Amino acid sequence: ASSVEEAIQLLSQNPKAIPLAGGTDILVRLHQGNPDYRHVVDIHDVPELKGISQAPDGTITVGSGNTFSQLMADSIIKNHIPVLAQGAATVGGPQVRNVATVGGNICNGAPSADSAAPLLVLNATVVLQGPQGERRLPLHEFYQGPSRVDRQPTEIMTAFSIASDDYNCWSGSYYKYAMRDAMDIATIGCAAACKLVEGKLAELRLAFTVAGPTPLRCWKTEEDARGSTIDASLLARIKASVLTDLRPRDSWRAAKALRQQIIQTLAERVITQALQPCGVIL
Repeated sequence: ASSVEEAIQLLSQNPKAIPLAGGTDILVRLHQGNPDYRHVVDIHDVPELKGISQAPDGTITVGSGNTFSQLMADSIIKNHIPVLAQGAATVGGPQVRNVATVGGNICNGAPSADSAAPLLVLNATVVLQGPQGERRLPLHEFYQGPSRVDRQPTEIMTAFSIASDDYNCWSGSYYKYAMRDAMDIATIGCAAACKLVEGKLAELRLAFTVAGPTPLRCWKTEEDARGSTIDASLLARIKASVLTDLRPRDSWRAAKALRQQIIQTLAERVITQALQPCGVIL
């Protein structure tokens, strides 16, 4: 496909086809002979899916076809939403980051997607284009289950949209815990975004990957922390609360008890790191 319109037409003509952007996941599954990936529509050269822009009202639009290397190098990302660049830097190795796209990372529906937690704490909106026109929904609603997302077979994810109110006066941080330092799937990933007003934590956003069947926001913990005085007791409350929001499980990668310990440790770490640019040292 050379345009979004042509990609939608090809998907409509081939309802079992899968859009292919960077191919770092899909080509592996093709090589393994997975019949669900027998037909693909190549969208990696569609210019409408590229680019990162900031509108006059501050809204940042990140094209789904941007590679992780492009996210890491972009001045808008680095200056306004650096938590997304932090997540991008943890994806695979340099060769993977040069071709893997942020849209593909999310559309795969993997609970370990490294861009998911940063986008969740940025309240990112998913932009989809299909035969009936454009459709938008919050990223946390886009995930429907393990490897399942709310993308119709004839739709293309074109972009992520982040409103100015979701990053102005916010400070964020992301940390990925993995068994190896590089080129490994996360055991747990965690992102936090904090907004301070008059020295208090006016708003907190906290998101995890590999802590449940999909990337998850910690809604109860966020609500409980709203308006709190920032001190060591707040971190202790968050560490006690966060497990109620999540559903860590045993797997071949890590036992449930280990995941619970890492979740609590990372919650404290990323919140502490997110507060540092605001001059708060805990």
